[in-house]
Amino acid sequence: MVVAAVASGRETGLRKLLDSLNLKPGMADPDNALVPFGRFERLHYARFALLTDTTLGDLEAFELPRPRVPLYLSFLGECDGPANDQLAEFAQVAGDGLRSVFAHCEGFDVDGNLFAWLKARSLPVAAGYVNRIGRTVRQVREDSALQRALASQVPRDIAAEAEDPQALRHRLLAFVQAEQLEGRLLLTSPERTPTGWWLRNLLHAIAPFAVLLVLVLLVCRLPLLLPLLVLLAVWLVWQLRRREKSDPEFCPRPDREAVQEMQRLEDHDLTNSFTALGPVKPGLFRRWLTQLILYAIDYACRHVFGRGHLARVQTIHFARWVFLDGKTRVLFASNYDGSHESYMDDFINKAAWGLNLIFSNGFGWPRTDWLLKGGARHELRFKYYQRRHQLPTQVWYKAYPGLTLTDLERNRRIREGFEMHQVTDAQALEWLRLL
Repeated sequence: MVVAAVASGRETGLRKLLDSLNLKPGMADPDNALVPFGRFERLHYARFALLTDTTLGDLEAFELPRPRVPLYLSFLGECDGPANDQLAEFAQVAGDGLRSVFAHCEGFDVDGNLFAWLKARSLPVAAGYVNRIGRTVRQVREDSALQRALASQVPRDIAAEAEDPQALRHRLLAFVQAEQLEGRLLLTSPERTPTGWWLRNLLHAIAPFAVLLVLVLLVCRLPLLLPLLVLLAVWLVWQLRRREKSDPEFCPRPDREAVQEMQRLEDHDLTNSFTALGPVKPGLFRRWLTQLILYAIDYACRHVFGRGHLARVQTIHFARWVFLDGKTRVLFASNYDGSHESYMDDFINKAAWGLNLIFSNGFGWPRTDWLLKGGARHELRFKYYQRRHQLPTQVWYKAYPGLTLTDLERNRRIREGFEMHQVTDAQALEWLRLL
């Protein structure tokens, strides 16, 4: 994620330039002349979004200090492999186009080192979610091509097919092998995960338990430390409850024109983008609590989820939380299947507690109890809140349009079944029905 302040007087020209990248409002042309997203084989999603925050005025309404922040241009994406490698490829392949875009930003030198400039303005992800860790763009496309090839050879009614499942499966496997030999179908083996990644992931997984173990050992050696920790916990809970009862709740109905502008950018594909921005509640307590919770969310996304679901929600491809402006504001960006309304309902019905856990630290959030209860459960207030904080995504790219996570999971199972050497009749029939 690259973030840069827009130069004074350049916003109108920048918006016009970003619009030129699109086939439809907000939907990128993958072969546009400036940033041809379709040429980047490791890129799942990408977007340009102007980070305007009209909700900062809410702070003034409650006589709270309003941070003075510039208008930012954000450029973010999800890719396979290291982010810096993707930035370097962007600079090499689409350097001239990106220079045209970022020339509207403060401190940009058209003749300077573009990669170094992008890297210097890259922001770390406080918490990130990947639906299925390790699934690459190449795998998605190859699995989809395999599914289409096989489906074209399968009778509509498998149960009525005279041929037995094993014989039909062997015939399909022979068909695929012939397609591969003719070069019409490409199926490559997954790339080996780097050893360094496994080691870093292992260290990340055990780090909290190592800290907990050290704390237990300290308590065993210093018995007086235990009552101090208990008192600290009680004080923190008291601080939380005191703030929950006194923090202002501000969820007015969003401006109709702003909502219509957002809706104009939605539902051009089976997948949509979501970009939202808002201030953290004032004070160090909320700021530190937000950092702690985002660390916990990032840990869970990395080691608990990442196998097809986030809590009980199964429609999110990627999501991220990023701090801005000295951790006084948080940006949330995601790519999800279905309509905006179904996306919100999914969270309310399946993971309202998770929304409260993090977003209750945002100014104006519907009132919560004990950090988990209430909040997003107040459906109308929650929906007003998130629409008011949502930002238009000026340019949005998806590498595999028309494919939902349901499709990706089905295609993955088809590929796994295709690569199995021995299957039972029941397994063969189940695999054929996937087609």
